[in-house]
Amino acid sequence: MAGDSTLKFVDREQSYPGKRAPKMRAEDFREIADRYAPVAAEEQAGRCSQCGVPYCSVHCPLHNHIPDWLRLTAEGRLREAYELSNATSTMPEICGRICPQDRLCEGNCVIEFSGHGAVTIGSVEKFITDTAWEEGWVEPLVPGPARGQSVGVIGAGPAGLSAAEYCRALGYDVHVYDRHDRAGGLLTYGIPGFKLEKYVVTRRVERLKAGGIVFHESFEVGRDASLDDLRQRHDAILIATGVYKPRAIKAPGVGSDGVVEALEYLTASNRKGFGDAVPAFDNGSLDAAGKHVVVIGGGDTAMDCVRTAIRQGATSVKCLYRRDRANMPGSQREVANAEEEGVEFVWLSAPQAFDADERVTGVRATRMRLGAADASGRRAPEPEPDSNFALPADLVIKALGFDAEELPVLFGAPELGVTRWGTVLVDNKTLMTSLDGVFAAGDIVRGASLVVWAIRDGRDVSTAMHAWLKAKAAAGRKAA
Repeated sequence: MAGDSTLKFVDREQSYPGKRAPKMRAEDFREIADRYAPVAAEEQAGRCSQCGVPYCSVHCPLHNHIPDWLRLTAEGRLREAYELSNATSTMPEICGRICPQDRLCEGNCVIEFSGHGAVTIGSVEKFITDTAWEEGWVEPLVPGPARGQSVGVIGAGPAGLSAAEYCRALGYDVHVYDRHDRAGGLLTYGIPGFKLEKYVVTRRVERLKAGGIVFHESFEVGRDASLDDLRQRHDAILIATGVYKPRAIKAPGVGSDGVVEALEYLTASNRKGFGDAVPAFDNGSLDAAGKHVVVIGGGDTAMDCVRTAIRQGATSVKCLYRRDRANMPGSQREVANAEEEGVEFVWLSAPQAFDADERVTGVRATRMRLGAADASGRRAPEPEPDSNFALPADLVIKALGFDAEELPVLFGAPELGVTRWGTVLVDNKTLMTSLDGVFAAGDIVRGASLVVWAIRDGRDVSTAMHAWLKAKAAAGRKAA
């Protein structure tokens, strides 16, 4: 019975896998915590209350069967736990590592509300699937019976990869086109190794390649082919490019050398981790070593930047954010990790100008206060009078988030409909764009969001594409 192995939250304390000491983990880009030993995983999974309405599942974008695979883990039935976890997610071990569980499943755990501390869902999820890889339980991607139709996926990030996997399993020929030389999108080049070691992404991609999905890397739509060219090659197209246009800061000196974009900085660091030649890193432009670093922003990308700078040997690292800690969009766990590693947070502060000689030398900022709530319900920051101050800076990293690129222009497809925010406009039921047979999913539709939402969108759009392609094939047979 479930009660024999679960419901242990009263007499069993919450315990996450131990983190390495801050000084030690700041010396490399390895993940900061190892996974559970099997006994520890079973014990922590056994804390689940198996509640009648599992808010953890409700608040998971994928609606993972969390209480069920926690129970199976607590009973030592790991292979069954993996199969159930894998049934709703194409990347459970990636979500276990990088999802903000404190805002999603764990933040809505019933025993968290009761004061006993949430079940450590993400750490158990990571344990389950890493064990499955080691034990050989992760099965190859087996294509369904060939349908004689092909799908072209633009973008090899989580939304595109998830949709590609589902479409291939349904029997479609699948081609993935991506501008980078490695698949994975932000999983590969945006998220640092201390949160997601790269072999975790690589083995997923290799599984897709072995299943017959064809990857066209270093391929830019608009340069190597227009969107219309791809429409001629394939029966259906999915746009899953994500959003990569950095939000700008309007302030004097923002164009100075040494004021760089977050993704440019993180990509350079991740490429060095792969062993690539990165001239802008090697000449010091994108290397924080020995520098006073100021990162502007309060989301998870900003946290990735500050923690990367620490590992590169920065002299000091400060994070400048215009709201307070309670109102920042990033994960509180990431903030705590950053503070442990030596990052200083300058809350309620916003940049006004960037001083520079040949390169940036400092940031002039002003203190902020939280005023009335804005349209989203968050209290809007406003400047405090006469509160200017200055910070020394040899490297300033702008991490204010991302917007959509101008895809109709980039893709040579002016007829592609977009919203007033530049995201691709889709029909909410069919997930099709204004172009027949062209679908879109992930951040390019919903705006900058979480990896788990991209995976969910990839799953949903593959279902929509399958329905449309079946109808297209049936119409073709009828016409013949």
